[in-house]
Amino acid sequence: MELELRHLRTIRAIADAGSLTKAATDLGLAQPALSAQLKRIERALGGELFERGRHGVRATALGELVLERTRVVLPAVTELQQEAARFARSPHTTACLRLGGTHGPLLGALVDRLVDMAPAARVTTCTSWSERRLADLLAEGRLDFALAGTCGSAAPPGAEVLLWREVAVDPVFVMVPDGHPLASRAEVDLTELAGAEWACVPGDGCFGDCFTAACARAGFTPRRMYETDTASLVHLVQVGRAVGLCRATFPATPGVATRPLTGTPLAWRHLLGWHTGTQRADTAATVLAQARLAHAGVAARSDSYTEWLTDRGDRHADWPAARGGTADDGTVDGGTPLTGTKAVP
Repeated sequence: MELELRHLRTIRAIADAGSLTKAATDLGLAQPALSAQLKRIERALGGELFERGRHGVRATALGELVLERTRVVLPAVTELQQEAARFARSPHTTACLRLGGTHGPLLGALVDRLVDMAPAARVTTCTSWSERRLADLLAEGRLDFALAGTCGSAAPPGAEVLLWREVAVDPVFVMVPDGHPLASRAEVDLTELAGAEWACVPGDGCFGDCFTAACARAGFTPRRMYETDTASLVHLVQVGRAVGLCRATFPATPGVATRPLTGTPLAWRHLLGWHTGTQRADTAATVLAQARLAHAGVAARSDSYTEWLTDRGDRHADWPAARGGTADDGTVDGGTPLTGTKAVP
């Protein structure tokens, strides 16, 4: 009998389970069938792999040798399968970009710039409230690039296999109805909202914890947080049910005023992520540069954000909306043309 990968997985399953009975259950086999298969594997390898006893099985010296090899071979084969799947999904002729993003105007602005830059390119989009879900889609090769974000300096999801680059940093603003007493203020102190109920779009990062901590520093505990979609959040603010939390780039909305918080207690980092093993560097540089320019354009359309930057002058010149979208070295980078580039999964 020739040894196969399924035989190595069987050996691994028996060792992990510690008994043939449990391993058979885990593998969905009858115990006699598993015992017969193990005997065939042992004959192929030239000796017993496990000692059977009243309390289960224990690997022999030969079994330990084989198990040590499975710890190398099986992950390597899994990685090979994943890389092959990413490559197989990759179109090799026509430029194609699959973009993912969370809520907000940045994804649409990036699509607009990329399509304008390369009209023949095929650009598709996928949205999710979960940054982790977007990271998983990148790692699986189902997306080429993803716009996600983190609160403050928190680590982005999937950082061990993905490359994330900062697009911009936005202050977090509050949303109040137009008739609210604080709507006419240039800034709102968080303490003035101690009795409010709150609303935000959900995420799976640490933003909720950071908000609670900011409230604690201001001397109060938030009464209630409604986590909902953007349209429902806007409605709750418009009818005065809740105060909303949003990025400073939130577009102007009838019946809603967005105002900065005094001292900027909360900030949001916009990030662009991709899988380095399959993404071309020139394509990544292009998309990153366009994402930064897209953010600058979105920020410029927000009156409250523009006023916030203007009022603070040089003190906030390091905010990306004030810089106008820059490359990692601080220079404006238009990237390279998309036409003919390899779309990587």
